[in-house]
Amino acid sequence: MLFADYSFSTLRVDERDDRVHVTLNRPEVRNAIDQAMVDELHSVCAVLEREPRILILSGTEVNGKGIFASGADISQLRERRRDDALAGINSTVFHRIARLPLPVIAALDGFALGGGAELAYAADFRIATPSVKIGQPETGLGIMAAAGATWRLKELVGEPLAKEILLAGRILDADEALAARLVTEIHESANLIEAAHALADRIGKQDPLAVRLTKTVFHTPREAHPVIDTVAQGILFESQAKFDRMQTFLDKNAAKSAARSAAKQNESK
Repeated sequence: MLFADYSFSTLRVDERDDRVHVTLNRPEVRNAIDQAMVDELHSVCAVLEREPRILILSGTEVNGKGIFASGADISQLRERRRDDALAGINSTVFHRIARLPLPVIAALDGFALGGGAELAYAADFRIATPSVKIGQPETGLGIMAAAGATWRLKELVGEPLAKEILLAGRILDADEALAARLVTEIHESANLIEAAHALADRIGKQDPLAVRLTKTVFHTPREAHPVIDTVAQGILFESQAKFDRMQTFLDKNAAKSAARSAAKQNESK
C-alpha cells in the first residue's frame, strides 16, 4: 500500500491497485483549503509522481449535504501578505496535481468555490451532482482568483463566460456547468463516487503508458507539436503493450471472422 505509513488530518485516502481516492475531510469548515491540506496534497502528489495511479478527488458531507470545497481558509487567507502570494501556496499544489502522470477525476458535490473550484479545474475530468455550485467569489473579498482560474477557466469554458465568473461573481449551477462542458456528467449524490470509479475503470482499461504520454503531449505548448507527438509515438511503437494489445485485437477479429464464415456455411447447408 502506497500510503500505509502516512497519517493525514485533512484528507482520507482509499487505495486500489490502479487508483487512489482522496477525500477532502475538513467538514467543520466546509472543506476550506488550509496550509495543512495543501501540505498533505503535496504528499499525495509526491507518491503518485513516483508510483503513477489514477487520482479521484472528492469532498465530504456537511450536515447531511455534500460539499467539495468552499474555498481557501479565509482565517488564514486574511493574514497572508505579499510574500505569501508570491509563494503561490495554492497554485503550486494545484499545478502539481494537474501535472500528475495519470488522469485526475474531480467528483464535485455542493459548493466548489474559490480555491475549491480552482482545484477542480486542475483535474482532467469533472463530474458533479445536481446540487453543485461552481464559481469564483474572490473579487468580492478584495482579491483575485490566483490559483489557476484566470487562465484555466478561459481554456475550459471560453472567455465570455470566464469573465462573468471571474469579474462579475457568477456562480454556475449543475445545468449551466454541464452546458458549458465544465463538467461532463451529472449524477445523484448517492451515485457520484460510483460514477467516478466507473470513469476510472474506463481509463484503467487503456494502456497506462499510452494514457500517460497522451496526457503529457496534450498539455504541451502548441509550438512543440508535431515533433513531440512523433517522439511519443515512437516510444509507444516500441512498447510490448502495443504489440500485445494489437495482436489481441487482430486475434479477436480473426475469431469473429471465422465465426461468421462458419455461420454462413451452416446456413447454406
